[in-house]
Amino acid sequence: MSPEVESGTATRGRPPTPTPLEIAFHIDQLWFSSPGGIGTYVWELGSTLMGRDDIRLRTVRTRWRDDPQRAWFQDPDDALVMPYPARLAFAGWAVLRRPRLPRALATARVVHAPNPATIPPAAPGQSLVVTIHDLAFEHEPQAFPDRWLRLYRRGLSIARDEAAAVLVPSSFVAGELAGRGFAADRVHVVPLAGRPAPVPAPTLAAEAVVEGLGVATPYVVSVGTLEPRKNLARLVRAYRDAVRSASLSHALVLAGHPGWRTRDLDVAIAEDGPGTVVRIERATDLELDALYRAADAVAYVSLSEGFGMPLLEAMSRGTPVVLSSTTSMPEVAGDAAVLVDPTDPAAIADALVSVLTDPALADDLRRRGLARAAMFGWDRTSDGTVDVYRRVVG
Repeated sequence: MSPEVESGTATRGRPPTPTPLEIAFHIDQLWFSSPGGIGTYVWELGSTLMGRDDIRLRTVRTRWRDDPQRAWFQDPDDALVMPYPARLAFAGWAVLRRPRLPRALATARVVHAPNPATIPPAAPGQSLVVTIHDLAFEHEPQAFPDRWLRLYRRGLSIARDEAAAVLVPSSFVAGELAGRGFAADRVHVVPLAGRPAPVPAPTLAAEAVVEGLGVATPYVVSVGTLEPRKNLARLVRAYRDAVRSASLSHALVLAGHPGWRTRDLDVAIAEDGPGTVVRIERATDLELDALYRAADAVAYVSLSEGFGMPLLEAMSRGTPVVLSSTTSMPEVAGDAAVLVDPTDPAAIADALVSVLTDPALADDLRRRGLARAAMFGWDRTSDGTVDVYRRVVG
């Protein structure tokens, strides 16, 4: 028997290879001035989905000034660019559910909006999937710019009325949506992960990298967009109380993109008091990784989170975490962090002193944190997301 016949016989005996499921994936978040955790989600999930054989990911975005240099992440080479500026498209989607996505995406079975404030319309025959990361805009509306507050609120209605499925990162957020009229069978909990360590591994020691940023050890770091919800003004005052009460030599490093309404934080930093507060607003992945690794502790005392990627990023690098006891954060951290009331500066200060002065406690948190972080990963997020895609297309 010839090799050609043998090959043909073997092929006929195998099940056919399924056609990859085509997904339209909206990526404008990568151009935001403060991409935040949603930017990390878009990049990490999108990158993982692109590596799958069962998915054909089609990325789409609008036009931006200084484009493509504005992107905080690598611009996907094959992204479809709509002929509309972002501000016009976002407003049109919110009010008119126009403009539609490019005709080249007509074969996509699913339209995935990873930011609920910017939800493009699905065409007939397509299923809309929306990721809702949290409802902070409902709990703390004063902490959001007015335009974005309107977009988030409108997006919540669109997701409730139009989405075939809603992805949430935690059971906490799922419970919040249940109280706002979302059908339980359309809400799916798909946990996220943190930003992974750089590949290849850094060649410089973490201490050398942070020294280049003007940061001297020892220090405590807090990572996140500089915005009111992150509770940074209260953290600064609690840190100074901790330095004062325990004669700590640690600095406090605030690492994150400039956000909005930072007046309270600016005032807190300018107040007289012991200690040193350092702001780093444009850290690269390599620098952020080093800041985590060289820190004696990470303080993440946000008022509300739907998940909280920085706490897993810290744990995966073996750094002890002082964490808010509210919203989704205890669900994500398990028993691997010191939990505090984020509205109580004295409790935050006491927790910082405990972690920074008790080596046995710090070592236990490192061990627990590494084990906890290993339970999360973007491959698992990808698997859960694709399961939802398949469910909505039947």
